[in-house]
Amino acid sequence: MWIKHSFFKYITAAILILILYYFLEKLELLQPVKTITGTLFYPFLIAGFLFYILRPVVHWIAKVVPLPVAILAVYAAIGGILYGAFRLLAGTIQKQVSNISQLPDKLKQTAEEASKKIEENDMGVVSGVSIRQRLTEYFGNLTTKIGEHMTEVFSTIAGATTVLVIVPFVLFFLLKDGHKLIPFLKRALPSKHKPRGEKLLQDLDYMVSSYIVGQVTIAAVDGVLTYIGYVLIGLDYALLLGILVLFTCVIPFVGPVIGAIPAIVIALMQAPSMAIYVIIIFIVVQQLESNLVAPFVFGERLDIHPLTVILLLVVAAPLYGVVGMIVAVPTYSVLKVLAKHIYQFYRLYHPT
Repeated sequence: MWIKHSFFKYITAAILILILYYFLEKLELLQPVKTITGTLFYPFLIAGFLFYILRPVVHWIAKVVPLPVAILAVYAAIGGILYGAFRLLAGTIQKQVSNISQLPDKLKQTAEEASKKIEENDMGVVSGVSIRQRLTEYFGNLTTKIGEHMTEVFSTIAGATTVLVIVPFVLFFLLKDGHKLIPFLKRALPSKHKPRGEKLLQDLDYMVSSYIVGQVTIAAVDGVLTYIGYVLIGLDYALLLGILVLFTCVIPFVGPVIGAIPAIVIALMQAPSMAIYVIIIFIVVQQLESNLVAPFVFGERLDIHPLTVILLLVVAAPLYGVVGMIVAVPTYSVLKVLAKHIYQFYRLYHPT
């Protein structure tokens, strides 16, 4: 009888869970859970990314020293690298950051010059006076908005500081005890399912690790190559723009474009021809990434069509913003592996 079919049971269970969630949400009984999840989400997200990046290095060092010592050695090495980079680049960064404060004035000056050109050649279609008036109103409103949201800015900074303090401790224990997770989860499975369950967990770990390490490697290469290109053409704020590209390129496809937009704006203020050089650098770096870096880093490990990645980013951006765009592809990879193993499990016990 159809009502006894396993598919009907699964659908019924899913509907009951959704109904239970709806009532719990209406009664606001899930608020403590949401608060705890929201508080721990970013520390564990950042620590998880760093865990997959640092795990190979820690395991390599742990071959000759105890694991906790290896982790502390990696921490010390990272601290030394950051301190050395700060001492080496602090002057340049400070100079470029201080010059950024002049950007609104430069933008305003550039816009006023453009409005004069338009007024001289518009044949009465556009008024330069109205353009200057709108610019004045815009920058006035911008200053007001910054003042009104200063409390939110300080709150965000405080939250970010808290996250940065917690992350090293979470990361330490992930690196120290992360290898115990698969055996721990495997113990909860029935004996006949332990081999398949272990294979599933290993595939999930391999998929997430491959994506994170590969994407971070590509972002680092893109950031360095872009910085070198900006220095060669003499672009202002080259170091800050290169660092921006390094962070934005963690997002596939869209990230490089996001990182290039500020460079194009600054290039237009510096010299219109400079924007063409920035676009050329962007194209060259992306070609090197697509044809050399990405195939070497990923190989055949991630079987995801580029169109699928684009659609994931298009959906994730309006739903969860930048964080959603960062985690969309690894989340899809995990779900894909889960679906594959669930299907194989079903075929094994329900042969056609």
